[in-house]
Amino acid sequence: MHHQAHIRFVDAEAERGTYTIEMRSLWGVDARELNIEGGSSAMSLEKSSSSSEVLLRMMTGYWVAQALYVACKLGIADLIKDGGSSCRELAEATGVHERSLYRLMRALASVGVFAEAEKGVFELTPLATLLRGDIEGSMRGAVVMYGEEFYRAWAGFPSTIQTGEPCWDHVFGMGLFDYLEANPEVSGVFNRGMTDLGRTIYSDRKVVAAYDFSDLTKVVDIGGGHGGFLATVLSSHRALEGVLFDRPHVIEEARKSFSQHPELTARCEFVGGDFFESVPEGGHAYVLKRVIHDWEDGSAIAILRNCCEGMTPDGRVLVVEILIPPGNTRSFGKLLDIHMMAITGGLERTEEEYRELFDRAGLGLTRVTHTECALSIIEGRASER
Repeated sequence: MHHQAHIRFVDAEAERGTYTIEMRSLWGVDARELNIEGGSSAMSLEKSSSSSEVLLRMMTGYWVAQALYVACKLGIADLIKDGGSSCRELAEATGVHERSLYRLMRALASVGVFAEAEKGVFELTPLATLLRGDIEGSMRGAVVMYGEEFYRAWAGFPSTIQTGEPCWDHVFGMGLFDYLEANPEVSGVFNRGMTDLGRTIYSDRKVVAAYDFSDLTKVVDIGGGHGGFLATVLSSHRALEGVLFDRPHVIEEARKSFSQHPELTARCEFVGGDFFESVPEGGHAYVLKRVIHDWEDGSAIAILRNCCEGMTPDGRVLVVEILIPPGNTRSFGKLLDIHMMAITGGLERTEEEYRELFDRAGLGLTRVTHTECALSIIEGRASER
């Protein structure tokens, strides 16, 4: 029998921001309940020992993150056969130390990633299945992305708080996007990770389903990477034309991805460039999905202003991002915000902050559409032409 780390929201009172969480300890002790008071940011615990356990889980979170990373780099989930595979078989297939691999697998099984069916034989669990590279909904690329350069950069995080500058630059000697351009292999890891996230946590399909693209003629995807989002839009709206815009080295990789879908390629133009200088003109909608959060306000305004200048008179800008909720409301976006601070110097924003950003770029915020994933669509139209 194996124990899984399990957190489940049992009850929520929206007005007070109070949640009851059922938690099963990583160490397999009996379940207990924690009451988290969102309004006061206080955590009341039925057992005093729980607070130290919760804090310990927080401070050692990187143990699990790096264990996941190693399992993904070795391709363990892809190697496990139906009915399970022994550590000996897995070690032989990957060329690693058998006992060390067993201890890694045992640790991951203790938090619900893999399951030890019998001594030294491991099976996939629903979480472990997501680490396979050959399934729809795989998160293997995202795990690898967060486990490599991002992980190294975070070692310099104190300097970000001290100076206000991204620690990525301090650790690697240049900004993230310059580094990706100079290191094609790392760029590939980054774009595969972003594609995984776009298919899962930041679902392209759920964003497209939430917004009516049917009255548009041409959609320009700004900073669209390998084109996963634009491909989803074009697949859903067969009368639409699209333009994928990113740095030239990214666009070359995107062409390869689209080559497998000739029916989409026929309706898509691939343009390499720099959105701080200009963007393709004549678009009816300019989509920036998880792009604006990469940049501080001055740079974000420059990008939005170029989109505003390039679009048709009746066009719109669609910024697709996490919106930060007020007060002590629990939000993954508040953690992602400090990641952006560390990596690019960018930030997650509130709706009011986007309204101010749009206004300074010559746009009026016309509506906010929430989706069934973590993202919202913030629409802006030209304030004056």
